[in-house]
Amino acid sequence: MPKTQARPEIVVLLCDADIKHKRETNTWNHLDGRPFSKEERALVLSATRVEFEEIQEQFKRYREHRRTVDEAPDALEQFLAPFMERLADKKLGNAVELMNEDERAELDHLLGLIIEPVRPFTPYTF
Repeated sequence: MPKTQARPEIVVLLCDADIKHKRETNTWNHLDGRPFSKEERALVLSATRVEFEEIQEQFKRYREHRRTVDEAPDALEQFLAPFMERLADKKLGNAVELMNEDERAELDHLLGLIIEPVRPFTPYTF
């Protein structure tokens, strides 16, 4: 039996849903507070297990991204420690001179995780 595909338009709507039921509107709202339109509500109510599994996978990847960003300062410190041990004048520029191309790429990656602001969750980004 072929595996069905998640419908992106439903996944996007569900990712933008404030799932707390609002008695006054009797519907879900978008995260910005706007109630779902009748069309959006009908679309969301047609969601299948596949769409919910897709959302779960996307949130899992996003949580992994956040964990990586949160751990970046410690990872940078651990990465730089062996280089700093070899230096009398412990400056980042001096450590970079000891690195090969792959190590410089890893340094750039770690610095990017620390410098860039944390991206908010967006469907189909992670």
